[in-house]
Amino acid sequence: MFKYLKETVLGCLAILIFGSCQNEPKYDAYLFTYFVGNGPDEESIHYALSENGFNYYALNGNQPIVDSKDISVSGGVRDPHILRGEDGFFYMVVTDLYVPEMGWENTAMVLMKSADLINWTHTVIDIPQTYPENFGAVNRVWAPQTIYDQANGKYMICWSMRHNYDADIIYYAYANEDFTGLEAEPKQLLFKTGACIDGDIIYHQGKYHMFFKNEEEGAKGILKAVSDKINEGYVVGTEYMDQTDSPVEGSGVFPLIGTDKYILMYDMYTSGKYQFCESTDLENFRVIDENVSMNFHPRHGTVIPITAAEKRALINKWGGLDGAIQSATGEGVKAMNVVVDEENATIYLPIQDEVNAASFDPAFEVVPWVKMETTGPQDFSKGAVNYTFSLADGESKTYAVSLSVDHNPVLEGYYADPEIIYSEKEGKYYLYPTSDGFNGWSGSYFETFSSPDLVHWTNEGVIVDLKKDVSWTDRNAWAPTAIEKKQKDGSYKYYYYFTAAQRIGVAVSDSPSGPFEDSGQPLIDFKPEGVDGGQEIDPDVFADPVSGKTYLYWGNGYLAVVELNEDMVSVDRSTMQVMTPDETFREGAEVFYREGKYYFLWSEDDTRSPNYRVRYATADSPLGPLNFSKDNLVIQKDEANEIYATGHNSVIHVPGKDEWYIVYHRFNRPNGKKMGGAAGFHREVCIDAMEFDSEGKITQVTPTLKGIEPIK
Repeated sequence: MFKYLKETVLGCLAILIFGSCQNEPKYDAYLFTYFVGNGPDEESIHYALSENGFNYYALNGNQPIVDSKDISVSGGVRDPHILRGEDGFFYMVVTDLYVPEMGWENTAMVLMKSADLINWTHTVIDIPQTYPENFGAVNRVWAPQTIYDQANGKYMICWSMRHNYDADIIYYAYANEDFTGLEAEPKQLLFKTGACIDGDIIYHQGKYHMFFKNEEEGAKGILKAVSDKINEGYVVGTEYMDQTDSPVEGSGVFPLIGTDKYILMYDMYTSGKYQFCESTDLENFRVIDENVSMNFHPRHGTVIPITAAEKRALINKWGGLDGAIQSATGEGVKAMNVVVDEENATIYLPIQDEVNAASFDPAFEVVPWVKMETTGPQDFSKGAVNYTFSLADGESKTYAVSLSVDHNPVLEGYYADPEIIYSEKEGKYYLYPTSDGFNGWSGSYFETFSSPDLVHWTNEGVIVDLKKDVSWTDRNAWAPTAIEKKQKDGSYKYYYYFTAAQRIGVAVSDSPSGPFEDSGQPLIDFKPEGVDGGQEIDPDVFADPVSGKTYLYWGNGYLAVVELNEDMVSVDRSTMQVMTPDETFREGAEVFYREGKYYFLWSEDDTRSPNYRVRYATADSPLGPLNFSKDNLVIQKDEANEIYATGHNSVIHVPGKDEWYIVYHRFNRPNGKKMGGAAGFHREVCIDAMEFDSEGKITQVTPTLKGIEPIK
């Protein structure tokens, strides 16, 4: 009896957010509404389902459930907030904004209403047009939320606005009876110094708790304000509710069905992920990310509980067989590179070479509403194997599943800007990449990997963590380079030059796998004379075997070089010069020496572009002048194999042999091409053979899926 009363009371508290306690629905699942990014077709409303509030699966193949162009003025909508209404209807409000054309300024939001979560009516509310006298100078209308005011029997909408270039402020207004407009002009809801956005209100134990993003410079994060009344009197607390040091926004709170627990979720927008935190009092939160999974990357959304009937209706509408296969987790499968071709009903499984094809289980993961009819180990040694998947209504689909031993990518996970060295001390190769997969290239640490044969790599762990190891910055860990130097006493030292906060630092270690100790200050934090634009990034270190001197090259938009002093942690500025190759030079210089020639490689275009590629020139000196071949492409995309953005490379040769390899990054395959600009920070590292003709010219490399065989 007590359990029943407890769940009923908790349910009624939840309905103060999501609807009335009269005729309370029996909730069975969760609906997550969200958008996915800042590019074409990314600013749109998406749906995902969860059975337990922790594990979410996108509906409609993670495609929009409504066309943004049909419901907005801008052509894009963001920050969807959904509410189960007091009257049985559903209400959604969204920001009317298309960032690629408008930047971060807009003037409208969209009010939406539905009886079934599938068919929506909509109305655009342009604030300056509707209220020109007091709000004619508004240039931001962001992240609206709807909540039912029990005392007034109305739906209240709150959102943030900015007048001119003043601080963003959270306002509110009541919607009219049919949810097609506002009853009166907005009023300020939250009073505080500094900007604030992304308000989300929840009722708990007689109080209204507003979670919002504090936008004060140097003090950003999720704060909470509390009031006895829904539309006034909010007192801002001093403690941050988010449990991370990373930038966050778009917080949302929802109760877990049948428990006394709440989930606070927020968008870690520079990290490319959401974080979930659990609480029973809305004051103390603990991170539960280990329990959470999503087969999509959401941006700023909301979660509501739904009934079994509502879940079935959504699955019937948007939960077909296409897009149902989430991954293959069998041992040896390169899960990030599995290709599901829905049109041709094929599945391509790249595997590592130790897989036993005669008895192999791909261990497919599918969405909860799909059943896999083919299970257990199968014999792939003679070719493709048919796998059948079905829905509850009997509909089924059969895929031809094939295996392929692919050595590219060589690392598991998102990595970019690879630097490679051979260590005489260890007799192994070491890869030093950028840790990728962070929105806006916002990673803050570096790892290294070792290999005896350029194919099988071991993660040696984090070698430099900007937040812990570097005193002069903690952001944008990019594009390192490294060198092994034998000392006079026969020992070895390793010098690691890295980009951080668009400056170049240097760290030193006695081992190629670290730990590395930072010098305590940037090595390059200035522009060479005569250079106005570009960035001080992408270092490359080169030891000249002829002169014995060591040089550091760097630059984005320009290429500069300077001689390193004997200590390897300082430079001789008197030797600095600019040697930008030509108009194709963007970044990522790589210098090496072969048979009397110095080779200078660089990346052309933008790392977010499918056309990112590598060119080269030669010289008789590490300081130029540069000589250009008529066709100087080193490597570029291969559209036939869906390999794109092959760039920012390094080069390695096998000691004692004229055997050379190019190490480069590409977009993730197969997902990168459809990620838009985000593909530029979801990259992976590959290695292919590089050859020279009789005149020493580089033969253009065709990027491959197979990669190279282990070297001996």
